[in-house]
Amino acid sequence: MPSPDTIADLLASATGPTFSFEFFPPKDADGQQRLTETIAQLEPLRPDFVSVTYGANGSSRQRTLDATMGILASTDFRVMGHLTCTGQTVDQLKAVIDAYGDAGVRNILAIRGDMPGGPSTPWEPFPGGLSNATELVELIGSRGDYCVGVAAFPDGHASSTLEQDTRILLAKQQAGASFAVTQLFFDSGHYFELVARARHAGCTLPVLGGIMPVTSVRQLGKFAELSHADIPARVAEELLRAPDDPDAVRTVGCRIAAELCERLLAGGAPGLHFFTQNRSAATREILAMLREGHR
Repeated sequence: MPSPDTIADLLASATGPTFSFEFFPPKDADGQQRLTETIAQLEPLRPDFVSVTYGANGSSRQRTLDATMGILASTDFRVMGHLTCTGQTVDQLKAVIDAYGDAGVRNILAIRGDMPGGPSTPWEPFPGGLSNATELVELIGSRGDYCVGVAAFPDGHASSTLEQDTRILLAKQQAGASFAVTQLFFDSGHYFELVARARHAGCTLPVLGGIMPVTSVRQLGKFAELSHADIPARVAEELLRAPDDPDAVRTVGCRIAAELCERLLAGGAPGLHFFTQNRSAATREILAMLREGHR
């Protein structure tokens, strides 16, 4: 059975950094087979917890629940469910929260989400829904004894300033959040600046670094568009210099990600959360590099 300890319990008692993996719900049988294989390949690494994304606009609600329940039934992973405000009424959100609780999921990541048009589309509350992630944190807390995580943005959120981001993160903590996971980023300095701003404002949430290894050059533009991530020139240049070979690009991307992880851990980051894209190779390679560096 999954560990009864919450992620907040884990972070409070950890004697070293935590490592966790994020998956997305498969769309078809082939995707399910790939996810099953990826989980089997990553299971020996004994992650501290895993999570399943919800889809920024709530579009994958049932698939997320199905994937989450499948992981709970087939592994002993500590599982974190995801939930977004977008495209759902309060009653629908309550039903998902209760479904998580009935399945034994005690950890939920509360995210506002994006409009169906993407992060550049102005966000509007769904009729009968919630206005922001802070309200979602409060709603989850009202449904039971859940440990709630929230998002943080080292490069800033597309719809707000860094100062506004800091105030929002503090409001999420005051609403009941216990930890934060960052959006993907490539500059460790931006992570530490985010944490410093949060601490100065009185926010004490542990902030886990979100790690997305670049495994193809095409991903660079997509990352910048979808996540508002700042792609350092050095990162782009190193990847563009790599031979036109998927394995070579992945090797360079993994090395860049491992170097970022080293800087984060050296600076005191409490944990790393890997966005696996339902593939295991890059995550396994990065963790192997980290282990090699600490021998």
